[in-house]
Amino acid sequence: MKHKIILTTCLLFLGATQALAETIEVGVNGMVCSFCSQGLTKTFSDMPQVSKVEVSLEKKNMHLEIKDGQTLSDEQIKKYVTDAGYEVDSIARTTKAAPNSK
Repeated sequence: MKHKIILTTCLLFLGATQALAETIEVGVNGMVCSFCSQGLTKTFSDMPQVSKVEVSLEKKNMHLEIKDGQTLSDEQIKKYVTDAGYEVDSIARTTKAAPNSK
């Protein structure tokens, strides 16, 4: 009986854990036109880790949503941004429970 209780408790705990969704805000210097923002959007949209990209020319930043269970390091972000001809000003990460993550 004790084994059943322990097993049930473990299964409930595992089922209750939620995946974490990560969003990354990247400050980008050097964007001057819509082609700049389109190029960064295409570059990061093609990455398998990224589920959504929003680039704001006006705010000089890029918002990335990372797929559950995936990672994108600061070094990778900096490499792709600098390879595209821009400079990373800042990187800020936010992690929260993903909706419908069960």
